[in-house]
Amino acid sequence: MTRPERCLHGGSSGTLERAASLRLAAAASIEHMHATPAVEIVIPVHNEERDLPASVRKLHACMSRRFAFPFHVTIADNASTDETPARALALAHELEEVEVLRLEQKGRGRALRAAWSRSEAEVVAYMDVDLSTDLKALPGLLLPLLESRADIAIGSRLAPGAEVSRGIKREFISRSYNLLLHLSLGTGFADAQCGFKAARREVILPLLDQVQDEGWFFDTELLYLAQRSKLVIREVPVRWVDDPDSRVDIIATACEDLRGIRRLRRGARDARALPVRERDSRMRVPVSSALPAGPSRRSA
Repeated sequence: MTRPERCLHGGSSGTLERAASLRLAAAASIEHMHATPAVEIVIPVHNEERDLPASVRKLHACMSRRFAFPFHVTIADNASTDETPARALALAHELEEVEVLRLEQKGRGRALRAAWSRSEAEVVAYMDVDLSTDLKALPGLLLPLLESRADIAIGSRLAPGAEVSRGIKREFISRSYNLLLHLSLGTGFADAQCGFKAARREVILPLLDQVQDEGWFFDTELLYLAQRSKLVIREVPVRWVDDPDSRVDIIATACEDLRGIRRLRRGARDARALPVRERDSRMRVPVSSALPAGPSRRSA
């Protein structure tokens, strides 16, 4: 079982992160201006016309200011019916590094699978459109992956050093859910659902074929499979402020999560019943078989 590594300085420690960023900047300086991005950050959205423009501009400004390597921001629009598609296209026209991916079905997992599968970046990431997670944690999330010191990095609201501002109800639900994961699936990570994650593309692509969920449970299933595949998961304590206008249906999401947990437990039991050789072949993640990236993705 993988023992997650914890990053206890989450973006606030200056010296090490600045040094790492300078090393990456030096390597990036020899690349062409329109080189393949080192990092692609996906923002899944559904009917987010109000928050989208300001959040994308803020993220773009932060990435441009703090990092010298090339990056992309992909707005993954999940079948929005408001002005989100138009505003996303306007942002792509305004900001060179911003792209739009339109999907005709809802589902955060569906959006991430589609965007990450076609990405050309070395590191793929995602964050919630409300930017509840302080962007100061970005170096702690991205740099260990770019330097191959971890396979997956996840923001954590429950790791030592995290600062969280949210109501008692949401705090209780979050802690209860992660405790349930630990007891039922043997997970070693503290926070499965924080909308602030990144991974090295070469290790995440084979896992995407194994993840079945297309919605909110996608994160949990991906991390569970990563742990079983013995990938190095780095937890980054974050400063997180609850969005009072969150659209998440807590009851529906909880029911979906419970169904997902039951499915994973059933799959684990079935795997234990297989002969050892067949069980090992099913669990092994062929990193070298990562799929080649698709064609250019900029929306018109």
